[in-house]
Order: sequence, then structure tokens, then C-alpha cells
Amino acid sequence: MLLSKEDLARKNAIYDFDRKIEEMHLQIQRYSQGAENRLPDWERLEMELLHFSRKKINDLELAKNLERVQYKFQNRKKIWLRWIEETHHSAGVEKEST
Repeated sequence: MLLSKEDLARKNAIYDFDRKIEEMHLQIQRYSQGAENRLPDWERLEMELLHFSRKKINDLELAKNLERVQYKFQNRKKIWLRWIEETHHSAGVEKEST
């Protein structure tokens, strides 16, 4: 199947989102373990993905791939929020004990 230039650009963008989700996962994991001091901007990635997903995609395979990436993001977001909450909770407990 030959992809148009638009579809190829969309395919690459979807791949980039998938890669960014993986990178964000590792960054937030490092943050939750105390290896990084600044919380990565996962909300910006969410907004970019949301904005991209509003564009109409006619190719069924690309649409399914985008749906898979959105599902992956939502699952990872749940994990990230749990890690962030645990990190802030443990930091609060440490402050109280000192």
C-alpha cells in the first residue's frame, strides 16, 4: 500500500508520539526515584496528542495506530499520576519526620 505524503507525515507523527510516550515514561520514573528534580511536562505531550488526534485520518490502519497510541498514553498517564502522588506523599512524610 502506498501512502500519500500526508499519510506518511501522519504515520511518522504517530510513531513520534509513541516514542515520546516511552521517553516520558522513563523521565517520570527517574523523577519518582529521585534521580531528576524537575517533573517532566507530560501535560504538554497530552495536549499535543489531543490536538493531533482531532485531525481527520482517512486511512484505517493509521487511525487504528493512533487509537493504540492514545490508549497507551492513557494507561501510562495513570501510572505516572500514581508515581507522582507516591513521590509527593513520601516527600511529605519525610518532611514531617524531620
